[in-house]
Amino acid sequence: MDRWLIAGLGNPGPEYAGNRHNAGFMVLDELAARASGRFKAHRSRSEVLETRAAVLAKPLTYMNLSGGPVKALADFYKIGPERLIVVHDELDVPYGALRAKLGGGDNGHNGLKSITKVLGTRDYLRVRFGIGRPPGRMDPASFVLKDFATAERKDLPFLVDRAADVVESLMERGLEVTQNDFHRADLNISGPPR
Repeated sequence: MDRWLIAGLGNPGPEYAGNRHNAGFMVLDELAARASGRFKAHRSRSEVLETRAAVLAKPLTYMNLSGGPVKALADFYKIGPERLIVVHDELDVPYGALRAKLGGGDNGHNGLKSITKVLGTRDYLRVRFGIGRPPGRMDPASFVLKDFATAERKDLPFLVDRAADVVESLMERGLEVTQNDFHRADLNISGPPR
């Protein structure tokens, strides 16, 4: 069976752990917990957990250099872009919403920009974890490097859990079914579709 490469984007180090920009790492930690596994250092400058269905990866370069480790892992495990899922924070999706999509632009997201440049294609799956736009005139670059607000943290475990469901759905059921199930529900923080 061909495995998937699931890359969660974030910045390494405890000072970034609760940042909005680290939503991808949070989702990968949930997937690792579901697999009862632990991440291990890999020579690709990533932490990696191999499961039967997927290689879970957290690139340990900073966000704007995520492409190097993702390409190194794709080459090492011989996984093409058609079986790559990148989990990342998304300013253009409201907090509480999740979006699955194939390809498209990077919307100024430096992690996606790096991955697209290094892979030479935009055609890989993304799980977009909505963080919403910054309040007032706050610079988006500052906003993504701030921790989730107190009110947001109440729902964060549920959203991380649900984003992990989206990843699993993409692997098992494909993009269209996943979009129909998870986009339709658009959270209202009421619970996942069953």
